[in-house]
This record gives sequence, C-alpha cells and structure tokens, in this order.
Amino acid sequence: MEAPPVTVMPVTGGTINMMEYLLQGSVLDQALESLLHRLRGLCDNMEPATFKDHELVYLLKGQQGNPFILRARRSLSNSKAPWHLRYLGQPEVGDKSRHALVRNCVDVAASHSLPEFLNEMGFRMDHEFVSNGHIFRKGAMKVVVSKLSRILVPGNTENTERLSLSYLVELSVLAPAGQDTVSEDMRSFAEQLKPLVHLEKIDPSKQRH
Repeated sequence: MEAPPVTVMPVTGGTINMMEYLLQGSVLDQALESLLHRLRGLCDNMEPATFKDHELVYLLKGQQGNPFILRARRSLSNSKAPWHLRYLGQPEVGDKSRHALVRNCVDVAASHSLPEFLNEMGFRMDHEFVSNGHIFRKGAMKVVVSKLSRILVPGNTENTERLSLSYLVELSVLAPAGQDTVSEDMRSFAEQLKPLVHLEKIDPSKQRH
C-alpha cells in the first residue's frame, strides 16, 4: 500500500538551511520556578509560550558509516499545526574558542502523512518521546526549558514516564554560516543565568546515544 503524498514547505518567515548555535544544561525540578522568574526578567516575552510535542527519531541505515537521522515532531496541544521534519548535521570541530556548539540545521513543515512517507522511504523509527515546557526569546536567541518523558507503549502519548527529576535547558540561535559572534552573545546571556543553571558547549563525543 502506497503512503499518501506528503507536502513539505519551508517554515514561514525564514531560510530553512541554517547553522544552529547551541548551549545546554539542566535544572532540578525544585529550581524550575526560580529559573522561569529569572528568564521572565531577562527575555523579551515575560510570559513564555508553552508547548507539548511528540518527537519521533528515524534512522536510515546505509551500507557503511553512521545512519542518516531525521526527527519528526508534532504538537500535542494543537492538532491543526503541521508536522516538522528536522535534520541536524554533525557538530563542527572548527574553532576551539567558540563558546557554542555549531551544527547545520534544516527544519521544514510537513503534512500529517510524514510518518508514512518516511517509512515508505526506508526509514525506521528508532525511538520516540514527549517533551513539554516553556519557550522564551531574547532577540535572536531562543531558550527552551523542557521536561522529557519516555513513551511506554509505542504510539501512546498518554502513557509516559518522566526520564529524570530535572528539566533540560537549551539556549540556541539559528544564523547563517560564519556568524560566530552570536556565540559570544550567548555566552554573555548564559552568564546571567548562573548559578541557577550552567549552560555549556556539550562535547558530542561524550554524549550517550
């Protein structure tokens, strides 16, 4: 049986092929309100946007080398919102003096038939999870504070279990290649969040997959 046609379009208002500059950290559940209070004072939006998303990670294994990874995400709080398909490239080794991790990022909106399309293309879902939390913005910078939950029964987003007693905190900027000055702005902003949360340039080689 053929999958229904999938429509893919650029996310409204921007170039889809960008570099992502990223800093990450975590904050314990009991410190969440203090962090949110600090972010309300520092960011452009005093009341953050909230979200609850379902993300599926797909792999396409080749004859050799690492598998090709795509991430499909849909909103659980807005059923009419389009799916999003995201590709994240390998982090650039580049300049050791950079304050943030830098990687290629392609993000496009897609129709609701995206999972069927990926399966027909030969991708297989590796894992899925639910994330919910808050989004703050400061100029071009985006701060996402999220709680991650594993899905206990495949496809059932109501049956979940929290992965930890902490929230993931991510500070990111999407910018054209070569705009390394944004990492300095990110470092300055991250300093203002200490000691509530320490945002760092995570070494990919030390991350567990």
